[in-house]
Amino acid sequence: MKRHIAKIRPGVAHLRKNDPVIGDLIRRCPPVTSMTLEPNRFKMLVHSILSQQISVHAARAIRGRLTELAGARGMKPDTIASLDTDQLREIGVSRVKAGYLKDLAERVASGQIQLNQIGRRKDEVAIQELTQVKGIGVWTAQMFLIFSLGRLDVFPHDDYGVRSAIRNLYALDELPDRTESHTIAAPWHPYATIATWYLWRSHELKQKSAGGN
Repeated sequence: MKRHIAKIRPGVAHLRKNDPVIGDLIRRCPPVTSMTLEPNRFKMLVHSILSQQISVHAARAIRGRLTELAGARGMKPDTIASLDTDQLREIGVSRVKAGYLKDLAERVASGQIQLNQIGRRKDEVAIQELTQVKGIGVWTAQMFLIFSLGRLDVFPHDDYGVRSAIRNLYALDELPDRTESHTIAAPWHPYATIATWYLWRSHELKQKSAGGN
């Protein structure tokens, strides 16, 4: 499922008009024309928990093994809730993360968290609901808003990639704190997500430039 350019084009125009730094970045980057969204909301949260504090390669391997373990039942709350900690440990999930997965699965299965309804919530309400789950913090909830719900005005100010991009692009001496980050991001609203995409892409530009030297 993709969010089409018709939803993104006005945001790009807004950013170009309101922030010359981001406008220059947009000029130098390949255009963002669409965004692939993960329709399976529970699956995305499971993957987010599994990916915490490990390499991309390790996370991918564990996700694959968990998919195999889930089998024909699929990546569903009742399936994950039925797995015991030892089963999860055998496929490489840490004991702590096993607890997180079980907590998520049980909350969704019981209806305490209604992922089929969460798209109707305002951002701050959805974040508050999701962070009740052990192992899901504000950053993980924000990634869910961006990559599962397709929200266009999310600013993950604690994301290291975002903070380091702001430092580089705005010629700051140090990584910006929350207050400084939000001050810089103020002109981006209501399209902070699109600005965030371009901030992430700025690191790719830097790597290509370094490679060219």
